[in-house]
Amino acid sequence: MVYNTISLSDKDLVKEEPVFLSSSSNPTPIETIYLSNIDQAVTFPVETVFFFEVSPDKTPSTLNISEMVKKAVEEVLLVPYYFMAGRLKLNDETKRLELLCNNAGVMFVSATSRLTLKDLGNLSLPNPTFNHLIYRQGLYKSLDETAIFTIQVTRFECGGFSLALMTNHAILDGKSASEMFHNLASLCRGEGLISNVVNNDRTCLRARTPPQIDYPHNEYIKLVKTSYLASSFTSQNRTSPSPLIFSENYVHKLFSFTSQMIISLKEKAMVKCSTFEVIVAHLWRARTKAVFENKQSEDSTALFAVDIRSKISPPLPEGFAGNAVITAFATAKARDLIYKPVSFGVKKVKEAREGVTDVYIKSVIDWLEVYKGIPATCNGNFYVSAWWKLPFGELDFGFGKPIHGGPIVSGNDEFVLLLSNGKHCDINGGIDVWMGLEKQKMERFMSYIFEI
Repeated sequence: MVYNTISLSDKDLVKEEPVFLSSSSNPTPIETIYLSNIDQAVTFPVETVFFFEVSPDKTPSTLNISEMVKKAVEEVLLVPYYFMAGRLKLNDETKRLELLCNNAGVMFVSATSRLTLKDLGNLSLPNPTFNHLIYRQGLYKSLDETAIFTIQVTRFECGGFSLALMTNHAILDGKSASEMFHNLASLCRGEGLISNVVNNDRTCLRARTPPQIDYPHNEYIKLVKTSYLASSFTSQNRTSPSPLIFSENYVHKLFSFTSQMIISLKEKAMVKCSTFEVIVAHLWRARTKAVFENKQSEDSTALFAVDIRSKISPPLPEGFAGNAVITAFATAKARDLIYKPVSFGVKKVKEAREGVTDVYIKSVIDWLEVYKGIPATCNGNFYVSAWWKLPFGELDFGFGKPIHGGPIVSGNDEFVLLLSNGKHCDINGGIDVWMGLEKQKMERFMSYIFEI
């Protein structure tokens, strides 16, 4: 795979000093919001960057793009989303994270670049130097000092711009983050909020008393065991550097699957399956070959997010802003995945997805109440997230849809992201697979990934 990218440096951007954005409409006195056990399990930052191109005749119209976004956030967005100006706080008595709505502020940075968007090369390819396009808050920060929402707007010489957003997963899952981004885009278009319904009450996901754990939940690992793990899931009392700092130990690549390749995989699946199920099974098999080459007697596990909005009873309220996803998992002996056809993995993935019932979800919540814990992305296991299902590609800040939107390279190999390749991922479109691995493992993976 040929990388057509450019390395950005500090010299390519001029950044203004960060400012804190807050709203006078935020609650007084300070409000403390309960975070569910599902929220507690995913306290890590999610970084996304969107690139917008404008025609030469509209170049002057983006001169004030930073001020436009800043004004929309400060004057309107932070009214229904007031909690995004808060901070995470560990309650010493309960040992639980809470969301302190203290109006400490959203971090905002305005930047300009002497480069054009075309100078950046292929925007869809993983480029660790795109970290210059997002505001990172430093290597060592306590939770009290760390904003849960940061924004950087960078205007390029051509008039195009990038919008880089960091949210903390404990506060918003992918669907609720997407809804907030679309509200912001609508404000910038001058069309007002799409919806004022933002339900931030997470008490509907409280554990039962007493807890009723009906499954072993090997998809999670207890927090007490995580001190030695190089996990991208931040611990609640983080003192180590942010896991989002790029590591030279890893190589990130993008693998494109056309609609025809997906059809071919489905034909080999032997059972009726979704695009997600067959892609996860195929990646799981190829990755197992690369990572478990000399550990074939061990278990290999693929973890993935399942939206519970339509599965839990009673249903979650309209506009629910918290995490409405849990971790499902498929596990098998590495040797079985390596030597059996892809249909073996497909059946495992299907069984895992179908097993996420109301009873299972409530068992997860109760297990997390008793044992705490985070998704078990260790010992070669990995987590797949279907970003293509989120309407990020529809964002329009008044200048058309993004020419690219996706993650910023981070220093881990635990996450595999499934992105749209520019079309909806149905029979007419394909999927881009974004992933990182240690260099030698990536070389092996590349020799297996297109064995279809």
